[in-house]
Amino acid sequence: MRLTQNLPYEWLVGLRYTRAGKRSGRNSFISFISLISVSGIALGVAALIIVLSVMNGFQKDVTDRMLSVLAHIEVFDRSGSMPDWRAAAAQAARNPQVRGAAPFVETQGLLVNGAAMRPSAIRGILPGEEEKVSQVAGQVRAGSLAALQPGGFNIVLGYGLARALNVGIGERITMMLAKGQVTPAGLLPRSRSFTVAGIFEAGDPRLDSALSFIHIEDAQRMERLDAPMGLRLRIAEMRDAPLVAQQLAKSMPGELEMRDWSKLNASWFAAVQTEKKMMFIILTLIIAVAAFNLVSTLVMTVTDKQADIAILRTLGASPRSIQKIFMVQGALVGILGTVLGVGGGVLVALNVDVIVPFIENLLGVQFLSKDIYLISAVPSDLRWPDVFKIGGVSVLLAFAATLYPSWSASRVKPAEALRYE
Repeated sequence: MRLTQNLPYEWLVGLRYTRAGKRSGRNSFISFISLISVSGIALGVAALIIVLSVMNGFQKDVTDRMLSVLAHIEVFDRSGSMPDWRAAAAQAARNPQVRGAAPFVETQGLLVNGAAMRPSAIRGILPGEEEKVSQVAGQVRAGSLAALQPGGFNIVLGYGLARALNVGIGERITMMLAKGQVTPAGLLPRSRSFTVAGIFEAGDPRLDSALSFIHIEDAQRMERLDAPMGLRLRIAEMRDAPLVAQQLAKSMPGELEMRDWSKLNASWFAAVQTEKKMMFIILTLIIAVAAFNLVSTLVMTVTDKQADIAILRTLGASPRSIQKIFMVQGALVGILGTVLGVGGGVLVALNVDVIVPFIENLLGVQFLSKDIYLISAVPSDLRWPDVFKIGGVSVLLAFAATLYPSWSASRVKPAEALRYE
């Protein structure tokens, strides 16, 4: 009570106008419209938080699947090879973010089994070192990554690639590289027979159907190289990959080129970011519609309270004070709706993994089929910067909606307002 008494009278009157009036049906109707505005803002804010959290969850899930096979950073020597890769790995490890390094050779080729042919990104690795930068060893469904031995010419295929070629463990396929060799019959593709020693499944169809692994020495023989092409690095925080790549480019000696995971998948991440921005704009329009309902609410309030405004003016209230009263009323409605929406949105976003299965069991449906989407649960990744941004936009829209009605209230002339009272 004491806190209320210490508030400026503009706040006290604005708070009173915000509460439900009981003197007439008109006041009750205005209060009902205010309630609708609060509910609309709350629903819009909650919907935006939930949708962005789910989109962030999908992005994180797909990114984690990709980075279980791909490196956070790739380091290339501009000369085309990196003979002393162990020294380069030790140099990179001086950065506190770097957690592991492994050499690699990468090329493009065509895998053939009878009439079946599929293009593939072929990566030469050291199985013992590869575990430091990827999770491929744990994703092998059949066979083993350790079966990749120098000179053995074994290959580990992605699950989708193995299905497309219709091969299993122990069967042989032919690898053909684009770089040809001169023969009496002309220029022919370089080819070699490989034995399928493993099949892995990362969970990303783009990788499972287009990636294969061989031993790095076999890859060097196929590419006629004397050393690995470069290093693949894993760091502590994948989101810092662009910054760490810049730091390594300055700290590591030699003519090196750095590529972080966001550049390797630039088109996909650009599409995701564009989709998130468009979704933010579309759902913000829902908040805007609810916020601008305040305009009609406040205009009706100003019309209904013209006599009160006139009395306040005759008692010495300035036009600016009258304007503050209705700005307080509208801002309180906007803040209340935003707070309720943020609370509800955060609560749902943090419990999507519980709420969605409950709805699925209740309705007897499955929203995500694993055969189509590769996942069966709706992911959610709540990010507080998104929450603060959504809340700020909502409050600003609500405040903007109060400007015209409050300005109109400040223009009421006391004599005209009291003429018919």
